[in-house]
Amino acid sequence: MKVLMRHALLVLAAGLLGGAARAQEDKVLAPADNLVVEGVPKIPLSLVEGVARYTESRAATLYSWHPKKREMLIATRFADTAQVHRVRMPLGARTQLTFFPDRVGNARFPRTRDDYFVFTRDAGGNEFGQLYRFDLATGASTLLSDGGRSQNGLGRFSHRGDRMAYASTRRNGSDRDLYVIDPGDPKSDKKVLEVEGGGWAALDWSPDDTKLLVGQFLSVNESYVWLLDLATGEKKLITPKGAEPVAYGGARFTSDGKGLYVTTDKESEFQRLAHIDLGSGKHTYLTSAIPWDVEDFDLSPDGKSIVFVTNEDGASALYLLDTARGAVRPGPRLPVGVAEDLDWDPAGREVAFSFSETRSPTDVFSFDATTLKLERWTESEAGGLNTSAFSAAELVKWKSFDGKTISGFLMKPPARFSGPRPVIVNIHGGPEGQARPIYLGRNNYYLEELGVAIIYPNVRGSTGFGKSFTKLDNGILREDSVKDIGALLDWIGTRPDLDKDKVMVTGGSYGGYMTLAVATHYDARIRCSLDVVGISSFITFLERTESYRRDLRRVEYGDERDPKTREFFERMAPVNNAAKITKPLFVVQGKNDPRVPHTEALQMVETVRKNGGAVWFLMANDEGHGFVKKKNADFLFYSTVSFIKSHLLP
Repeated sequence: MKVLMRHALLVLAAGLLGGAARAQEDKVLAPADNLVVEGVPKIPLSLVEGVARYTESRAATLYSWHPKKREMLIATRFADTAQVHRVRMPLGARTQLTFFPDRVGNARFPRTRDDYFVFTRDAGGNEFGQLYRFDLATGASTLLSDGGRSQNGLGRFSHRGDRMAYASTRRNGSDRDLYVIDPGDPKSDKKVLEVEGGGWAALDWSPDDTKLLVGQFLSVNESYVWLLDLATGEKKLITPKGAEPVAYGGARFTSDGKGLYVTTDKESEFQRLAHIDLGSGKHTYLTSAIPWDVEDFDLSPDGKSIVFVTNEDGASALYLLDTARGAVRPGPRLPVGVAEDLDWDPAGREVAFSFSETRSPTDVFSFDATTLKLERWTESEAGGLNTSAFSAAELVKWKSFDGKTISGFLMKPPARFSGPRPVIVNIHGGPEGQARPIYLGRNNYYLEELGVAIIYPNVRGSTGFGKSFTKLDNGILREDSVKDIGALLDWIGTRPDLDKDKVMVTGGSYGGYMTLAVATHYDARIRCSLDVVGISSFITFLERTESYRRDLRRVEYGDERDPKTREFFERMAPVNNAAKITKPLFVVQGKNDPRVPHTEALQMVETVRKNGGAVWFLMANDEGHGFVKKKNADFLFYSTVSFIKSHLLP
């Protein structure tokens, strides 16, 4: 799971007020008023001080090139949350532009104007992102969307730079209609397409700015591309439905407007880069020689080159494609890690991207498209730690119950820790996600200081291994992915360097469901479990998750309104099997979570306690789907270290 949790300011508890005469071990860290803390022992100040360096790393990710200068907008955190910063040159100073208590989700300049940019921001992690214009001259932010309980995505700017197309749920909270606005005039906002469903998005403008490419997402395995005429309101399906569902992504117009480039798994297990002729609908596949998913691409301003990134056994590789000749050449060689956010500069000379590896936090880089010279724009701090000595990710594989090969990444502690090592199994969310070799943030403490190995499995249902593999956990096949973890526990027992009797399972979101399911299925084989914003019942989850995403999740999990599916959900729900949990459980939740409502955590905690089980519970009233504010993430980290020391290591 790619999540670098933010860290916290220290607050001394009342024990500190007793004066210097009190023993150091009596001094504790008091939880802030925004936290609900139940069953978690008091956090000694000595623990806080001992882990401090691991809470002080930060990251930087790319937002947008400046439209006229060789500078860019990035996201990074100086205080409690990630905000917009400007960087004027490679390794230049980061100048903070926004200062909000909640993080900024995204930001982008228009294609031709440099007097403002548009950004998104929610409140307390509720994911009801609102659109704002930031004026560079005054530093003022102007609300562009309704400011209410709607979700608004940062859209695509027209080629002239005078309009932005975006999707919003403002009409009814469920359907994501398309709008066009001149950000310089909030009153210009106009709905251009009314739709049904929560998976619609504006993808690109035609070269003459008269048409829009619109994406319709139904599931990770099924999506469509439409052409919208802005003058008439007529929409045309470019990718008709066939006998088998097909997924499309990233659509961009060709420079002449007669075709488009997409990624698609049509007639393939993997996402290939393809050209679609708008007149005939013919697909021409451009990357068939590369047997991996094309994850992202960007078309140069002149339309002559495409930069794209592939996912090769979890690691990223960059390529450049000549659109006239169809020739593909490798981009700059990267360390084993993950590249994202590809973005050509306005001049079409270089490409910027975000990159993370196990030995370095996420940072922003660019490379010259001709010479492939790589330049670093940010160098994020890691709390003074020597990250060059951190473990490299080891790709490991094991056979599951049905003979399928499952893989993951094993992170081993330093050699100074002898004997079989305790293990944390950390399961990614999604479920259409993938464990990748990225910087582990605070998790490095478990490796470097506690000597605990960490395994990041990619159970069936994960992306990156072909569309057939991704479908293997759908609907009533859900618990087959849980069996993949059972097979992993078997595999751990075959490794002399790992201790099969000291295993903790953890995960967030869908990984939280997997954690709870493993705790009920394999209670005797684990020491403890830590569930972060996890699903405890697919029935209550689907009934209460925000309406704009409900049908999208039903495609993956099944429809709780169907009697047979509902009976299956009742039978396999972790909350209905909580009596099987005898090992310590830690449940973590954000009160404002729109994806997995906090009631999923509350009902799990209540049920386990009724059964006499031991549960730690931590909820942040100002967070959503995970903890992103440094002060909250720090307290969670301290509590997790305490949980591991209490229940995994002894």
